[in-house]
Amino acid sequence: MKRIVILGGGTGGTMMAVKLRKALDPEDWSITVVDRDDRHIYQPGLLFIPFGLYSERDLYKPRSRFIPEGVTLSLGELEAIDPEAQRVHLTDGRRLAYDLLIVATGSRIVPDEVEGMAGPGWQESVFDFYTPEGARALGYALQRFEGGRLVVHLTDMPIKCPVAPLEFAFLVDWYLREHRLREKTELTYVTSLDDAFTKPRAAQALRDLLARKGIEVESQFATGSVDGTTGVLKSWDERDVPFDMLVTIPIHRGSEVIARSGMGDHLDFLPTDPHTLQARDWPNVFAIGDATNVPTSKAGSVAHFEAEVLLDNVLRWIGDREPMPAFDGHANCFIETGFGKAVLLDFNYDTEPLPGKFPLPGIGPLTLLGESEANHWGKMAFRSVYWNLLLTGADMSAIGPGMSMAGKWS
Repeated sequence: MKRIVILGGGTGGTMMAVKLRKALDPEDWSITVVDRDDRHIYQPGLLFIPFGLYSERDLYKPRSRFIPEGVTLSLGELEAIDPEAQRVHLTDGRRLAYDLLIVATGSRIVPDEVEGMAGPGWQESVFDFYTPEGARALGYALQRFEGGRLVVHLTDMPIKCPVAPLEFAFLVDWYLREHRLREKTELTYVTSLDDAFTKPRAAQALRDLLARKGIEVESQFATGSVDGTTGVLKSWDERDVPFDMLVTIPIHRGSEVIARSGMGDHLDFLPTDPHTLQARDWPNVFAIGDATNVPTSKAGSVAHFEAEVLLDNVLRWIGDREPMPAFDGHANCFIETGFGKAVLLDFNYDTEPLPGKFPLPGIGPLTLLGESEANHWGKMAFRSVYWNLLLTGADMSAIGPGMSMAGKWS
């Protein structure tokens, strides 16, 4: 019997376990998923914790609930991968041999890589919302906030869900207005990017939206240090942004196991062919989701689209055929803008977000590159779609892995 090992039981790893178990004869192929615990988190929901829109119990379910029959869930910490010997080492001494490896190890925040960020003031005046602990602490701080200088800060790209910093800025504007604190608050969005977003047309629309909401933008900000004691965010070119509360998105890196195994790039992401999702240096290693270094969004929608392509390419590899360069970088992202509205972006490697209707051309009901209430309800409904359709392997072929130009206009 041949062996597939999947590292990571999050979005990408779970979808691949479900799809491969359906596609392969269990007498020919064993499938093992490795993760540290039996707790699956709905990561997009972390954004809503500080505002009391979700509770933490809304975000967790057992991983084992979504691992299909015939797949082994092996709980334990990863120590290293030996791609030459085709083995995975766990910290408890276990070794898992594989014939084919799928890396779905995600990404992590590393606030200590910016001078002072994780020092005095961390989770007191300096917060993240990319971890459950950070989102919880930020929620408590917002309840106590009485006005002042609130700064939303993107350290550098790439990050999980690149639109989340903008969403937080829009939602905190809404939150402050609802609590009659907006006039007492100076709200600033600080970013390392040249503009509000990486794609020019979307950047213009989002920049206009920030301006309409009275949110100042400080762009091209190369973060040098954070002083949580005096409340100052400093850039390398000696710009200072004072704050009473700093909501930061720290530098992201790939998994530590990728770093320890010597398989990653300078940020510990696995070098991956952007179209086939095959690892650059090992033909029997594939990757999905945040673990890759492919130049598209690190978002759940991307993992969904990648999974369709990756399934086909894994089956092609098993059948001694060349992987197809079929992944086009397709991503779609809801951006909550407050007051029950949201913006929807749909784009890929080569095509920036365009206006139009989605998913039905000319009908929608969702609006591309524009605010709508339908977009907001689409965002809120996605949690149910995630648990009940995406992770269970339900047929979602109506929204294929490739970006469609139908319903869009230039």
